[in-house]
Amino acid sequence: MLGGQSTVPAINDTIVALASPLGPGARAIVRLSGPSAMVILTELFGDPTIVSSPRRWIHGSIVLPGMAAPLPAEALVWPGPRSYTGQPVVELQTLSSPPLLQLLLGRCQVAGARPALPGEFTLRAFLAGKLDLTKVEAILAVVEADSRPSLKEALTQLAGGLSLPLQQLRDDLLNLLADCEAGLDFADEDIQFISETELLRRITKALAQITLIQKQLDERALGRRPFRVVLAGPPNAGKSCLFNALVGEQRALVSPAPGTTRDWIEAVVDCEGLAVQLVDTAGQGRAIDVVDRRAQELAVEQMTGADLVLWCIAPDAAAEPPMHTKLVRVQTKSDLSGAPGHGLRVSAHSGAGLDELRREVARQARHGSEATLGASLGRCRGHVDACLKHLRAAHRLVLEELPAELLAMELRLAIEELGAMVGAVYTDDLLDRIFSRFCIGK
Repeated sequence: MLGGQSTVPAINDTIVALASPLGPGARAIVRLSGPSAMVILTELFGDPTIVSSPRRWIHGSIVLPGMAAPLPAEALVWPGPRSYTGQPVVELQTLSSPPLLQLLLGRCQVAGARPALPGEFTLRAFLAGKLDLTKVEAILAVVEADSRPSLKEALTQLAGGLSLPLQQLRDDLLNLLADCEAGLDFADEDIQFISETELLRRITKALAQITLIQKQLDERALGRRPFRVVLAGPPNAGKSCLFNALVGEQRALVSPAPGTTRDWIEAVVDCEGLAVQLVDTAGQGRAIDVVDRRAQELAVEQMTGADLVLWCIAPDAAAEPPMHTKLVRVQTKSDLSGAPGHGLRVSAHSGAGLDELRREVARQARHGSEATLGASLGRCRGHVDACLKHLRAAHRLVLEELPAELLAMELRLAIEELGAMVGAVYTDDLLDRIFSRFCIGK
């Protein structure tokens, strides 16, 4: 249900967009969705028999304007309504060459498709009933996830971790409302469709369910672990000295001999008012024995699970850092060398650069701690609180034996709150806020 003047794009148009990252590569995906998707495919491949073909993986080539040779391509076909958008969907796979892709997109538009808007493919899936709003927001969170915990949280919601209990509760309340309204329709008859005891039992069950959902939302909002920062680098790079300096006490054993740190240790430190889990690890280099090899393996495990890696390296060393999504280079022992290096210059001995390092860690932590599902959880929490309020009112009405019309009204209001969460009730403004954050092609 839409409120106000509709701003939803026309869903009967055939749309096209690049669904893979733009840039050179071995494979690119161009996605079409709409009533004319198959017609456009036959024109691109120059084969009218494709429309009646039972095949769903089609090999062919596309003649592009100004190109002497045809562009090899493969097409994956999903007929509606069993596709992602509920419409005929075609995905063209070909070479990822930006100039060729621009020509291909232009050719699709000449054949009758229009450029897709941000999130329009997922919007069509939502309007076709393939997804509810919680799953739509989970898709966006999967795309935006920049850490394993964020990705895991988004995938859980996409799998129905929130929508399934909401749908079950809404179905139960719809059945309860039907029983109540049946009694209103036959108020003059000596017929009892549902007893007071049964009413109280079913409302109490609904209260327990919505309270559990409320608790789950609270746990998702508050249960995120502290931002984890791992100190890593070659042996004798000054990691343990830096760890002690940031912690403010001698927690790690320090020695001039390389390889002193054998196991990882951790401590919670304050960075610009944020609690950060700081981890010191063994140096990465050529292992001298079995124990040293195991210590380095543990260090790699810590780096893999880190939200941020501080790659520490002394001025006279030249060890390349590992691949990591969030890594900051730190040149330690800056008091021993005036030569400029790569990354932040710090000295655990003099304290130079430590404040700047804390600020950088805090900046990364603030960015990394932003829950990808924060907007979804905030939207749902308001509806859960309102639903709980209406169910409590319904429970009180039954206990006080007040008119059944008031009970039916409270149940309807509770159902509307649940419907708003899953998207059975929505407004254009809400859809604009959600889908405007999507990228084109999704």
